[in-house]
Amino acid sequence: MLNIIAQQKDKVIASELASPKDFFDLMKPRVMSLVVFTSLVGYLCGYFSIYDKINPLLSIIGIFAIAIGAGSSGVLNQWYDRDIDKLMLRTKNRPIPKGKILPSDALGFGILGSILSITIIGLAINWLAGFFLAFTIIFYSVVYTVFLKRSTAQNIVIGGAAGAFPPLIGYICSTGNLSLEPFILFGIIFLWTPPHFWALAILKKDEYFFANIPMMPIVAGIKSTKKQIFLYALVLFFFSLLPFFLGFNGQIYLVFSLVLGLEFLRRSWKFLKSSNSMGHNLFVYSIVYLFVLFLVIPLDKMYFNL
Repeated sequence: MLNIIAQQKDKVIASELASPKDFFDLMKPRVMSLVVFTSLVGYLCGYFSIYDKINPLLSIIGIFAIAIGAGSSGVLNQWYDRDIDKLMLRTKNRPIPKGKILPSDALGFGILGSILSITIIGLAINWLAGFFLAFTIIFYSVVYTVFLKRSTAQNIVIGGAAGAFPPLIGYICSTGNLSLEPFILFGIIFLWTPPHFWALAILKKDEYFFANIPMMPIVAGIKSTKKQIFLYALVLFFFSLLPFFLGFNGQIYLVFSLVLGLEFLRRSWKFLKSSNSMGHNLFVYSIVYLFVLFLVIPLDKMYFNL
């Protein structure tokens, strides 16, 4: 009886400690900001591709819905992963492991946000955008989080598709439909994801092992993972040139994609031949790489459309 009372008291305390910031942190704001950025790039690609555009105000509402959807899928991910988050140094201070937010509150918040985001984008843009947003949320919070993350070393490879969908949805927010270009943006993010996360996974190998998550460095070994990082960087280098050779971007993009890609390859090769500590440099550079590459895409279009 006393144990039940104590548990109920802990729940009340946890609920009282929850603040708006805690719920915002639960939405993985850094990941959410990347999603908003890549969806905006997709939107701008669509904006410069046709003359008959969706009302900009509705497009802004659509981008907002993408942000809510991305954040909600992050909430559902943390709700399910609460048992392993408390075991890892980089995740133990999240709101649920720290007891600031109850799992039941997080689940309700995530489901409500998901439904709201899909409804908003469906009504503001169209139900094609609603379908892709719903698919992205389900793919990340269910397919990746529940079925892939704890069962296969290919979790990041397959699950990376969830993070690659925002440019497609952003493109729909400006055009109402899809074309080849946003799928190329999808491919760039999809190929970028494994080397980005595996560089971190090598650094955090012991944490993943302790949490019983079969990341590539644990299953295949560090040397094999480093080789795969380099191979993905090599494929990404050539794939990232497609926007130029298919006529979607000009020489400015070509120069940046070559310079950024060659540097990614150099760092990946150096990481392959050096100590594991170099993984942090590669991880940080991969973020810079994607940000600058995607920033140049619309800037290049703006320059040649002036």
